[in-house]
Amino acid sequence: MPVRFYGVISPFITPFREDFSIDVEGVKWLARYQVERGVHGIFPNSTTGEFVHLTRDEAILITRLVIEEVGDKAWVIPGISANYTEDSVNLGRIFRDMGVSGVIVTPPYFFKISAEKLKLHFSTILEKLDLPVIIYNIPATTGINIPINLYLELIREYSNLVGAKITYENFTYFRQLIQVVKGEKKDFAVLTGLDELLLPVLMMGGDGGIMALANVAPQIHRSIYNAFIKGDLRKALEEWHKLLKLVRVYDYASSFPTAIKTLLKVLNAPIKPYPRPPLTLEKLEVEEKIREIVRELNLTL
Repeated sequence: MPVRFYGVISPFITPFREDFSIDVEGVKWLARYQVERGVHGIFPNSTTGEFVHLTRDEAILITRLVIEEVGDKAWVIPGISANYTEDSVNLGRIFRDMGVSGVIVTPPYFFKISAEKLKLHFSTILEKLDLPVIIYNIPATTGINIPINLYLELIREYSNLVGAKITYENFTYFRQLIQVVKGEKKDFAVLTGLDELLLPVLMMGGDGGIMALANVAPQIHRSIYNAFIKGDLRKALEEWHKLLKLVRVYDYASSFPTAIKTLLKVLNAPIKPYPRPPLTLEKLEVEEKIREIVRELNLTL
């Protein structure tokens, strides 16, 4: 049952119409586009996908649409994060029955619980879900930084804990996760959530990333990954510097979702740029700065 995840995975944005309803055709188009451009997997109901703005039924709908469009061509690994442990379990069971490749879960993000309670949360999910699980550490939004030792304890107890997504700008944390946790479980996937850390994490012994810009230009991420795997470090470095230029969209935008949606708008993708409130459209001056980056990189759909 455990799967080895690696490479380039997209934390799928949620396309909305102007009235904030789900843009079904937009979801289908974007899933196809990402797979055609080389993603190994898609993560619906993600942070970049504004999962906290979605109802359970909407999360299920988006995941079903992605499975129907590309489920035979890429992993579909939806998010099951919730503040109530049983909500994560129940959503995970629904996704399991839909045929997903695995699920991704963060710590609860309201009550800042102790390490002991955090272990209870993850242990319950791992025990009750016969699915591969990636535990996602994103302390900036959850307020909890998952201890390395907790990953270690959990891999010793649960074979279905198959990886970690880490959105945390800390090389020491990645090093320890790779040396300590991956050192004990070789097929444990260490995946960065930050585009700019893709090559450094691969060079440290990690496995790839689940990165927001893979919604738009996964061909760049794939070229970095493919060159690294082939041992062509010069090519990997050249492509990484392209990605570093594109990463500047985050410097200008007010959120990950709106950075990606504005970038897609500038590229004339058939995706409307609307996020759900309280997020709002980026201002025209931000859009213009993003357009300049697109011109500089000669980026096209």
